[in-house]
Amino acid sequence: MTTRSYWTVRPGLPRFTPLKRKLAVDVAVIGGGITGISTAYALQKAGLSVALFERDRFGRGDTGHTTAHVTCVTDQRLNKLVSSFGRDHAQAAWDAGRAAIQHIHDTVHAENIDCDFAWLPGYLHASPDESTEDGDLKEDANLAAALGFGAVYEPKIPLFGTHGVRFPDQARFNPLKYLAGLLRSFGPKAHAYEASEVTEVQEDPLRLTVNGHEVHCGYLVIATHVPLTGLKNVLRATVFQSKLAAYTSYAIGAPVPKGSFPEALFWDTADPYRYLRVEPRARDSFAIYGGEDHKTGQEDDPAGCFGRLEKGLAQLHSAAKVTHRWSGQVIETPDGLPYIGEVADKQFVATGFAGNGMTFGTVAAMMAADRFASRKNPWTNLFDPARTKVLTGVWDYLRENLDYPYYLIRDRLAGSEGTELSAVKKGEGKILRLKGERVAASRDNAGKVITVSPVCTHLGCLVRWNAAERTWDCPCHGSRFAASGEVIAGPAETALEKRTVDCE
Repeated sequence: MTTRSYWTVRPGLPRFTPLKRKLAVDVAVIGGGITGISTAYALQKAGLSVALFERDRFGRGDTGHTTAHVTCVTDQRLNKLVSSFGRDHAQAAWDAGRAAIQHIHDTVHAENIDCDFAWLPGYLHASPDESTEDGDLKEDANLAAALGFGAVYEPKIPLFGTHGVRFPDQARFNPLKYLAGLLRSFGPKAHAYEASEVTEVQEDPLRLTVNGHEVHCGYLVIATHVPLTGLKNVLRATVFQSKLAAYTSYAIGAPVPKGSFPEALFWDTADPYRYLRVEPRARDSFAIYGGEDHKTGQEDDPAGCFGRLEKGLAQLHSAAKVTHRWSGQVIETPDGLPYIGEVADKQFVATGFAGNGMTFGTVAAMMAADRFASRKNPWTNLFDPARTKVLTGVWDYLRENLDYPYYLIRDRLAGSEGTELSAVKKGEGKILRLKGERVAASRDNAGKVITVSPVCTHLGCLVRWNAAERTWDCPCHGSRFAASGEVIAGPAETALEKRTVDCE
């Protein structure tokens, strides 16, 4: 049995040399996991010069020890988030995760990254030893549905048979294959260095010491899981890090026959909770089962944690023979929301992702790119490391973020209305997800189906079907399109792209 994570046995990441010279860049990024690599990727795509530093190998830290659930469902239950922060703030936190999933999906397609990405449902369910229905699960389902996340309460979910909540449009991927794709897509302005530890951060002017060499930068992103804040200001670093709690989480993996487990993500309501996902392979599938979290350094019998997971997996599939076991670390904040933002002038940190590292790490990259460019971002105040313990005040999420615009981060990510063309009746139009892609499908009175892209060619909002006039209308800036995609009214000047799908 190997004690290396499933992902790191054959990571396939390109190798990079250590820094061996003086350097000057627009942005320096410290940390070679999903947050750091995604941030460097985003910034170099914006035309900036970037230097990415990792003290070991890229992907060898906590990103390489994740179970790679890609979900907007936070560790903090939705009903508790609403109770603590209010509906708008809770919705914004989940929107951030959903925006990250779409961002990953779009990046995979833009860069043609082979990382086994797939859209899947996720199930939050009662643990198998709970026999009575959980009223909180029904509340979570109702809240998530009301906030636009398409959740449905189910009295009996697949595999486990207990009651739970089904969340559509979650995802899974191979995290190191994804990072390998990002690294290979770096342009000439992106410099990546392994075996390059940052030993000093100085201000005025902002500069780093890396392998004894000086690196000047206009902005610094610290994506090191447990953040550094510069050796020059130890007090500030100590105060910031005192707000974080490190937890160890355990995972095991076993090959199982194809079709043994549903293609879905699972989390239960136990404390600590357990989670399951399946990775597809050529001849079989690989079940990854995790949990048994505890504060790091506060467990006398780590082997017992693995043992309990093995027993739980055996109950799900008696023939599953465990071949991998590993542990990783998650960082939690006191209020359950991550810390993403500036802790000093031109110094940006991202940490406290709990069990949502894949999504919040991606959100951090999006926010860092916005912050450097002085663009408004919907989650700046929500995830601010200096926020008060409980966010207060009235916040109209829709009104405050119209100029982001809101529909680019929410309506475009909303659950589709079906996955089959048969869902579209004569005279109707619906946004469908067909083979993982969103399609605007309409059916005329003769029964002919027309499929086009649902993305408005003006600024990328998602169009909506106008049933009265049988047109696709953009809710952001008013562009209108015929069912066949031609422009009826601007500001869009280009027709919706045609989409070819298999006939019914």
